[in-house]
Amino acid sequence: MEDLLARRATFKTIKQSTKADWDIIIAHHMPFAARLADRVLAQLRLLGEDEGGGYAVGRLQHLLVSATLAHEAGEEEEYVVCALLHDVGDLLGSWNHPEVSAAMLKPFVSAANHWMVEKHGIFQGYNFFQHINMDRNMREQFRGHPHFERTARFVELYDNPAFDPDVQHRPLEFFEPMVRRVFAQPKNSMYKASIPQ
Repeated sequence: MEDLLARRATFKTIKQSTKADWDIIIAHHMPFAARLADRVLAQLRLLGEDEGGGYAVGRLQHLLVSATLAHEAGEEEEYVVCALLHDVGDLLGSWNHPEVSAAMLKPFVSAANHWMVEKHGIFQGYNFFQHINMDRNMREQFRGHPHFERTARFVELYDNPAFDPDVQHRPLEFFEPMVRRVFAQPKNSMYKASIPQ
């Protein structure tokens, strides 16, 4: 392994690559991938620098309250991590944060939790879209979907009430081991077969 880590692939186009090249690339990729949870936690800490863009709570505080509510209600760990990360996409997806958050989570969570994160913005819109010239019933296009009720419940119980600055929450460090466990191994990735066993 150290021999592979001391080398670099030699191709100039992917078409020219060889198995030996990919052995080198995978050897370099695995330690990088193993630090994904560190990068996710760093993104959350960056959200702590944002006071909330006019909201009564900062962005990180909102996520910590959401995850705390889910944890205290007894939701399973993966769901709690989804509550913690449902708005992490705000950093790079100012106009599509739910999709960015969901894309990051997709390899590591169930289809139900992925869909919930991806659609939560539309479902949260039921509570405010009428104030910004949008259709508050936009979520109705998904009525009958297997994860409709799960997503409506997430918004009602854990996202919507997490804008209250008086709600106590756990610190990020409390959730860190959960984030590390969820991001330890992909469940749903087209690259899963390439992971050395």
